[in-house]
Amino acid sequence: MVRKIIILALIAGFATSCVSSKVHKDLESKYARLKRDNRKTKDDLKSLQRDFDANQLAAEQLNDAYNKTRAERDDLRQKYETTLTNYNALKDSYDALEKNSSEAMAANSKRNRDLLAQLEQKEQALATERSRLEKLERDLQLRSQRVDELEGLIMAQDAKMQALKNAISKAMRNFEGKGLTVEERNGKVYISMENKLLFASGSWSIGTQGKQAVNQLGKVLSENPDIAVLIEGHTDNDPYLGTGIIKDNWDLSTKRATAIVTLLLENNAIDPKNLTAAGRGEFAPIADNNSTEGKSKNRRIEVILTPKLDEISKLLNKI
Repeated sequence: MVRKIIILALIAGFATSCVSSKVHKDLESKYARLKRDNRKTKDDLKSLQRDFDANQLAAEQLNDAYNKTRAERDDLRQKYETTLTNYNALKDSYDALEKNSSEAMAANSKRNRDLLAQLEQKEQALATERSRLEKLERDLQLRSQRVDELEGLIMAQDAKMQALKNAISKAMRNFEGKGLTVEERNGKVYISMENKLLFASGSWSIGTQGKQAVNQLGKVLSENPDIAVLIEGHTDNDPYLGTGIIKDNWDLSTKRATAIVTLLLENNAIDPKNLTAAGRGEFAPIADNNSTEGKSKNRRIEVILTPKLDEISKLLNKI
């Protein structure tokens, strides 16, 4: 946007100085190209936001499917135990009938035939229950195996995110006490950097110390290519009073988030597809804006690291 302002100034200057028609046309062409680039950048930002929303919805759906599968497995285990109880009762009944049949055979042939018929029916019922019991047992084992695999994947994912959080804390320990916090919750890693570490008031240009912090973060991210990275810009509720291309806190927070993305991409090992920049303005505070300390905490950049859930999604589809 700075280049856009410079070009506009040059166009105005050249126009008032009666420059040649060719120079004027060249400047108009450059201005039009910059406008197109700006529109494309806005479209890309909207697309990245939609992708993030879709990934977040997919993660919630996967968690719901996992809970449903556990409930189905527990229900299947209960049915298995009920069927086993019925099978044992049938077997006891069969044994009793067989014993009675042997004792009554000599005394009453008709009763013996009736008992034999009952025995045959019991044997058929036992065979049916045995077959059903075996099928339930196989289904239960299969579902239990897949639930165990799913739990293993989730535990491994949680362990990986905890290790990532520890790696980031270690890499950025020099910035502790300077407005930096790193924490892991709900399977995600949250890195919060107050603006006093990164930007001057009203600016989106990253300072020297802020660049060092972001570069340290970038080194860890480059070693974890399967992590989605969301960079959110936040402000306090003081209205933006600057002039120029920034209109309000929305614009300022977006520019700051984009500045972090731009600096991270100087590390060629980071895949741009993993990065999303978003401006939240003043509308997601973490402290009271009625105090100076609260305002300072609200002026921040939050980097949210989320694991990709492809393997878990594939396993859930098989259950």
